[in-house]
Amino acid sequence: MTESELAPAEGRAAQKRLVVDARGSWCPGPLMELVRVIQEEPAGTEFELLSSDEGSRKDIPMWLEKAGHQLVEMTPESGFDRYVVRKTHD
Repeated sequence: MTESELAPAEGRAAQKRLVVDARGSWCPGPLMELVRVIQEEPAGTEFELLSSDEGSRKDIPMWLEKAGHQLVEMTPESGFDRYVVRKTHD
């Protein structure tokens, strides 16, 4: 997992984004890694989850909806998917 600061948006302070590289991990690994890091960070943190597990395409959005966090975007890449997630509450 790596950490980066996003450029401030109009009228907004820099936002923390953590990268969770779960490529090569199989179900339920990517979801469990996301759950673990979300629990450790404050509301407002964004996470960039990289997953090569096809099951994540269903599991990640379903869990985020159930947990009340936001899927900002999901982008298919070559050999994996990139999920940008925002923690909405503690």
